[in-house]
Amino acid sequence: MSHNKTEVFTGAAVLAVAIAFATYASQGLGLGRASDSYSLRASFRSVEGVTVGTDVRMAGVKVGSVTSLALNSQTFMADAVVTVKQGIEVPDDSTIAVASEGLLGGAFVDIQPGGSVDVLAPGAEIEDTQGAVSLITLLMKFVGGGGDPAKADGTAAPTGDGTIQ
Repeated sequence: MSHNKTEVFTGAAVLAVAIAFATYASQGLGLGRASDSYSLRASFRSVEGVTVGTDVRMAGVKVGSVTSLALNSQTFMADAVVTVKQGIEVPDDSTIAVASEGLLGGAFVDIQPGGSVDVLAPGAEIEDTQGAVSLITLLMKFVGGGGDPAKADGTAAPTGDGTIQ
């Protein structure tokens, strides 16, 4: 009988650890209690590097997370739903942007509060958005010149083959 008690105890311990892990993971993804946060919507041109569970920050402090990402088939933009902790009021003229922690850092969603006294209601949409900036695209523009061959004074500039554009 002692052999069965050991198996039951071990099984119960494994089950308790699994439940604790599932609870922790759901809170990390923003799937926890809905009463302690509210949702806001935004549409981005690009959400590169952002996934469900990505941090939402204000002034560098985590205030929520991304709970939903979907492609809008009408506008071909990425529709995102983010949660913000209760008690944090977001002005209605705020900006939301996909930002990066550095050259090799991960992406996060940054809310830059505006100066309005009116605040966004739960479920409202943040209109002013800025999508992710691709590091590869920036590097290609830098390396390739990416500029117009016209001079700043409006006159034509010579091209590499000696002709003038």
